[in-house]
Amino acid sequence: MERNGLFVMLACATVLAVLFAGCTGTQTETPAATGSEKQTYIIGIDAEYPNFTFIDKDGNAVGFDVDSAKWIAEQQGIEVTFQPVAWDSIIPALQAKKIDMVYAGMTITDERKEKVNFTNPYWTVNQDVAAREGSSVTLDDVLAGSATIGTQRGCTAAIWVEENLIETGKMPAENLKQYDNTPLAVNDLEAGRVDAVMYDDLVLKDIIAGKSVHIIGSVETNEQFGIAIRKDDVELLNTMNEGLGKLMNDPYWDELQAKYNMA
Repeated sequence: MERNGLFVMLACATVLAVLFAGCTGTQTETPAATGSEKQTYIIGIDAEYPNFTFIDKDGNAVGFDVDSAKWIAEQQGIEVTFQPVAWDSIIPALQAKKIDMVYAGMTITDERKEKVNFTNPYWTVNQDVAAREGSSVTLDDVLAGSATIGTQRGCTAAIWVEENLIETGKMPAENLKQYDNTPLAVNDLEAGRVDAVMYDDLVLKDIIAGKSVHIIGSVETNEQFGIAIRKDDVELLNTMNEGLGKLMNDPYWDELQAKYNMA
């Protein structure tokens, strides 16, 4: 009786062991265990910043930075979506975790580095200045502080004007007119409500194309663009730095520059 009972118990134990082994094998094959699910990150962009980031007529995010981010995401095994955010509130949105990074031609500055981390630089720009066709306003007038200047709120052109013209006493603060986006500033330039518009070189050239406005000069600021990421998100910073390195050494980098007339 005792031997038969022992045999039954051993048999049951063997069956249970097989069943548990089968369950364990099935569990490791789920997507979560194999790591097949990709992490999705929300990228904050400027909706009016051609050819880096902008929204096309169908409502899609497009541009040099958008295509770059998609390529990096594919290479690094992540997913990305794009969210337009007002430029003067885009870093607060990042800090509040409404977005996960800013990939939209953001200049690396000491002030911004106090709030966020930046990837390695991927582009360099200077500030162009535009005036109306037929206007007598010159770059010298702008640099002397004797012109009314329009630009986008929170951008580095506005920062440059504040630091180099307003704070030095060359220009009264009210002569800097700031807008939600640069196309609005250009509209006011055409209408004669400002004398000049200052903005990032490639982008301003694109915005004024076909308008009665022309470039009158450039201020050499040698600003470098980087991807802004929260300070505590070190893993994402490393991921994007690695992806940028791959992109800038791939033929696709030159293809993107040609596609968006970046030369």
